Amino acid sequence: MKFERITVDPKVFFGKPCIRGLRFPVSRLLGLLAAGETKETILRAYPYLESEDIDQALRFAAYMAEDETIELAR
Repeated sequence: MKFERITVDPKVFFGKPCIRGLRFPVSRLLGLLAAGETKETILRAYPYLESEDIDQALRFAAYMAEDETIELAR
């Protein structure tokens, strides 16, 4: 799967996945959504983000979650 809007650069935000090379990590965007922020409020608060950035961040998170194995404590 290709993610054109998700970039990883060791010189930007410690190499964490970011939106389009900006210093805006995918984890921050996902945290905002998890906290109940809507796409519209995020786009108003961060005018340099685009609707497609949010959509792709969600697809990226789903893709990464598919690859993870988590052991739960008994």
